[in-house]
Amino acid sequence: MADPKGFLNHEREIAKTRPVEERVKDWNEVYQPGSLLPIISKQASRCMDCGIPFCHNGCPLGNLIPEWNDYAYREDWTEASERLHATNNFPEFTGRLCPAPCESACVLGINQPPVTIKNVEVSIIDKAWDNGDVTPQPPERLSGKTVAVIGSGPAGLAAAQQLTRAGHTVAVYERADRIGGLLRYGIPEFKMEKRHINRRIEQMRAEGTKFRTEVEIGRDLDAKKLRKRYDAVVIAAGATTSRDLPVPGRELNGIHFAMEYLPLANKVQEGDLTVAPISAEGKHVVVIGGGDTGADCVGTAHRQGAASVTQLEIMGKPGDERNANQPWPTFPMLYKVTSAHEEGGERIYSVSTTHFEGDEDGNVQWLHLTEVEFKDGRPEPKPGTERKIPAQLVTLAMGFTGTDRENGLVEQFGLELDERGNVARDGDFATNVPGVYVAGDAGRGQSLIVWAIAEGRSAAKGVDRFLTGASALPAPIKPTDRALTV
Repeated sequence: MADPKGFLNHEREIAKTRPVEERVKDWNEVYQPGSLLPIISKQASRCMDCGIPFCHNGCPLGNLIPEWNDYAYREDWTEASERLHATNNFPEFTGRLCPAPCESACVLGINQPPVTIKNVEVSIIDKAWDNGDVTPQPPERLSGKTVAVIGSGPAGLAAAQQLTRAGHTVAVYERADRIGGLLRYGIPEFKMEKRHINRRIEQMRAEGTKFRTEVEIGRDLDAKKLRKRYDAVVIAAGATTSRDLPVPGRELNGIHFAMEYLPLANKVQEGDLTVAPISAEGKHVVVIGGGDTGADCVGTAHRQGAASVTQLEIMGKPGDERNANQPWPTFPMLYKVTSAHEEGGERIYSVSTTHFEGDEDGNVQWLHLTEVEFKDGRPEPKPGTERKIPAQLVTLAMGFTGTDRENGLVEQFGLELDERGNVARDGDFATNVPGVYVAGDAGRGQSLIVWAIAEGRSAAKGVDRFLTGASALPAPIKPTDRALTV
């Protein structure tokens, strides 16, 4: 373990962010470069000799958190990186983007602020890259088997890397023009700079993974033909069907899904566009949805120069501390202030949109809402609370309802779906079509990046066993596993 008295001697200290007035003028990551290393050894020392590390249960990857905390405390970055990569293909992604359910399950968190696990993780991997400890790991020999991976998000990339290292020849198909899925075009640059994706892709190329961009299976290439071309297929296409808001005025100009809005801002940063076709500049912006995607829209609108930003959430405002019905070590619903919220804007809870109002040219101008209260689990409008707020750009960030059904992939493969519209699979992540597997949100439904990577790793084991009869690859989760909740 680390310092036995570390949690007694040191208080929790997290990464420092750059001043708001500075960071809203650019798209760089919000954290101060180099601010973690001077404090991270002490923070890692707060990891306790807790006997049963519940942080392992909080993380679906089964990260060996106490072990790499100890190495970070001792500043043995090479060994820390080795233990980190033992369970996680892409810790620089999770260290920046994961909401850290491991910290909610930290034993120290019972009566103190938990260990800054996420900050320790990102410090280790950044140091590993700086020291040259992250190198390609090509297989010793090839199996002669071929695998196609559909989708290049965290699940697809994890599955591809595991299968490549197992000796199979793997090709990743991505419908966008660059690899990364929602990591590339759904996550704003200020949350994760895309250089982190680029260097992982180069590592995977050096290991032997092939990448095919601008190929959408179902539209550009028939799924049945793809199945005949490869010995196995992994579907990791995500749950990209956005939840809509069918209220009067939805057809007005200026109302967009978050995943129509965010990718354009990222394309500007990639140099593909000079100005985003959908921009918040000078507009009153309303973001419908209080989750992480909504916060991404808020931060993007700030950087585009919005006149005002308002975020709406149908649920009530969470508390600052755990409710009694959300005991440790479950992941609690707490009031969360992201870096985007620190930058300004208003957040309104317990409201529902009734309709939109536009001008004579068909452009949205106003959003009408009402306060709600929940009865028998359903929101009911509160009479007399109706009002309207200015809205010249509206982004819908209310989650996703399942995998894409319009491109023909599901029908061409002949895949069976579960009752939630996700691709059905068995205990090995196999679909009803022999040799076709599914990983990530396409099979689980909308979830977190750690679950996506865990799914990709686990599905890779099922594919490897299908191709060779046995597999030594790890499988951290089962398809039926779920987050630790009440």
